[in-house]
Amino acid sequence: MVFNFFKNKKKELSEEEFRIEDLVLSKLKTGFLVDYDMKTYKVAGCNKYNWEEGGVTAEWELKAGNETLYLERSEEDGVVEWSLCRKRPISDLEGDIAGEIVRNEDPPERIVFQGMSFQFEEDDIGEFFRDGSTDGLSFVSWDYEDEAEEQFITIEQWGETKFDMQVGFKVEEYQFTNILPGE
Repeated sequence: MVFNFFKNKKKELSEEEFRIEDLVLSKLKTGFLVDYDMKTYKVAGCNKYNWEEGGVTAEWELKAGNETLYLERSEEDGVVEWSLCRKRPISDLEGDIAGEIVRNEDPPERIVFQGMSFQFEEDDIGEFFRDGSTDGLSFVSWDYEDEAEEQFITIEQWGETKFDMQVGFKVEEYQFTNILPGE
């Protein structure tokens, strides 16, 4: 009798979806909580980017009050990189960058954001999948870095005239703590 009691408990535990090993940054799910820079953020969404040149970028939308950050994880040649960014309107850049891209079908080599100069690094074509959706949205992206290679700007073009911009910087996994499962 006692043996059956433990056997059933083991079976119940194995059927649970959540495991303590899942409390790592790369396995965040919608509803999870995570601390960064002395603030607690709730994961509001889990998105994915598939790149034409190969590779996948995972993105988590993190919310704390009115603040929204985007945590991204990419892997290239076995090296994992983490970055954190905020969405900003492309009009925050000096000049009419969106107009220049539409006219020339190419972005400028250099852009200026809040007085800082950013140099063109690379471009790619990708598909964006929101919250596990199988319907992807196609877009083109252009990446820029500052001279010190500490900050970056990504400009995304969705269709002919819709543009988004992200401003961010590299982060390390250890900077995120107290990962807890959500509701």
